[in-house]
Amino acid sequence: MNQLIITVCLLILSNFFMTFAWYGHLRFLHNQTWIIAVFISWGIALFEYLLQVPANRIGFQVATAGQLNIIQEVISLSVFIPFSVFILKEPFKTDFIWAGLCLLGAVFFMFRDKIFV
Repeated sequence: MNQLIITVCLLILSNFFMTFAWYGHLRFLHNQTWIIAVFISWGIALFEYLLQVPANRIGFQVATAGQLNIIQEVISLSVFIPFSVFILKEPFKTDFIWAGLCLLGAVFFMFRDKIFV
């Protein structure tokens, strides 16, 4: 399988764990002390890192660190928006669309040497 596809798949899985670690406690642990939320979040984040570190090591063989970062940011927003709407019950905002369009611009600039070869 293509190394970039493996990287993207691992980063998507990593982002599910990251989003739950960073924001899940707002919905599911709001009645617990912050220290409990910290330890539970760290436990969840362990799985994020178990996926994210290999993803970046594999991806760095075919992409630059900047390109990997932009891929991560696009995935992060793509995972966070549904999480925000469906789990945190926040309203969908057009700002999500504008942020996504800005990220598409970032993708263009980070990958234009590969696009226009």
